[in-house]
Amino acid sequence: MKSAVAVTAPAARSVPVVGRWRRLSPRGFVGLVVPLVLLVFWQWLVDREVYTRGQLPAPLDVWRAAEQLNQRGELWENVRVSLVRVAWGFGAGSAIAIGLGLLVGLSPLIDALLSPTIGAIRAIPSLAWVPLLILWMGIGEQPKLTLIAIGVFFPVFTSLVGGIRQIDRKLIEVGYAYGLRRARLARSIILPASLPSLLTGLRIGLAQGWLFLVAAELIGASTGLGFLLTDGQNSGRADIILLSIIILAVIGKLTDVILQRGERWLLRWS
Repeated sequence: MKSAVAVTAPAARSVPVVGRWRRLSPRGFVGLVVPLVLLVFWQWLVDREVYTRGQLPAPLDVWRAAEQLNQRGELWENVRVSLVRVAWGFGAGSAIAIGLGLLVGLSPLIDALLSPTIGAIRAIPSLAWVPLLILWMGIGEQPKLTLIAIGVFFPVFTSLVGGIRQIDRKLIEVGYAYGLRRARLARSIILPASLPSLLTGLRIGLAQGWLFLVAAELIGASTGLGFLLTDGQNSGRADIILLSIIILAVIGKLTDVILQRGERWLLRWS
């Protein structure tokens, strides 16, 4: 007679507390903790009168300044102009950096010729370019876009060249063995292999683009967030200065998140 063997179902795996907490509290919400703490600290400084209202207005005063600018149609116009400038500068700077980075990465001779000079130019502060660009290009849009493109160029170029140098040389030799010319080699092997480094450089370049925007909008600008910042300084409006800084921080973060999502999609696809 066969004896019955009782088979007990395995106990359900308990989800760790930390895992459940992370699922209930997405990382994005956790990231809001520090801004909220800073907001409370800001209001505390105002209540304690550590600074005068002219030096440090309350958060509500900054909100009212935003409402006033919005009612006059100035707020979103300044945001739009700055977004367009950064987009054009980012596109131009990235395109030049990718083209030149591929040349330097693929040719030891071009690398030896250009890398020392590019490294020296990279050390020049952004404001040092302003007088020269005004002298060469006037005070229109061209010098502003050029300055932003300069800021974007160097992180993208440096990251791409660094990524190309880390590629296994055997991959390139195999490409040459199959008769791939440089253009097809770059498209089929170099760019896919160096894509993570390039995408990192693009994100850093975008951040640099926003940094260079403020310097660019010192060049005879009558609109833009950099102009709004300078106008607040000239008129003694600390609320407008703080509003400009907050908008720059928020838009800079949002554009970085968009690029980060694109980076994840591209890396998954590649």
